[in-house]
Amino acid sequence: MVKSVICDMDGVIYRGKQLIPGANDFVQRLLAAQTPFLFLTNNAEQTPLDLKIKLEQLGIQGVTTDNFITSAMATAMFLKQQKEHASAYVLGGGGLISALYNVGFSMSESNPDYVVVAKSTMFNFDQLKKAVRLIDNGAKFIGTNPDMIDPIEGGNEPAAGTILAAISAATGKKPYIVGKPNALMMTLATRKLGVHAEEAVMIGDRMDTDIVGGMEAGMKTALVLSGVTTPEIMAHFPYKPDYVFNNVGEIDPAVL
Repeated sequence: MVKSVICDMDGVIYRGKQLIPGANDFVQRLLAAQTPFLFLTNNAEQTPLDLKIKLEQLGIQGVTTDNFITSAMATAMFLKQQKEHASAYVLGGGGLISALYNVGFSMSESNPDYVVVAKSTMFNFDQLKKAVRLIDNGAKFIGTNPDMIDPIEGGNEPAAGTILAAISAATGKKPYIVGKPNALMMTLATRKLGVHAEEAVMIGDRMDTDIVGGMEAGMKTALVLSGVTTPEIMAHFPYKPDYVFNNVGEIDPAVL
């Protein structure tokens, strides 16, 4: 039986600005049972406080900022281990910039140590040109997460992976990606919860990030069909989750 839950957010708890049916019941079950849990998200745009407030606005009460790990936080932790007090040119939102500031990084457009890329709704050609020039001049190329699309109400929208692909095509270099499915994210999550991987379940809507990342980290995995993955898409992968649910409202961690 699992002792803790690690759960994706986009496509699992909400889709854009719409709460997914059963999500609030699921979170309240976790809180009532005092089951340790983390929302582990490849969303690098928002801070834990932003995400907490978003859940509250959607009707989910009781979570704290300690219930979140974002790919921005994981990227900042990783880069701090690589080089103290480094500099970065950032393509991304406030969540990523805040995480990097919090570990002592400075933001620079002149010979930075790193070019760090996340999803950015303000991405434009001038930023693309600058990122390419800096990487060509020796800055190390870092991505927060590889997701090509994000689920929103009414469909999907381009995500960090599309921006990374454009920069990679122009430079001929591949980024080092910190977020899911990199096991680094899973290791940070289980370490924060104080459990071993085999005592946790990873719940997500993506076979190529959530499920493979959880599986390779040694966790149980549960796929929900409320996000980007359909049964037809799932069938194309050479691995499968331990469980499949329509949405998190069907999940009772006590019986996993």
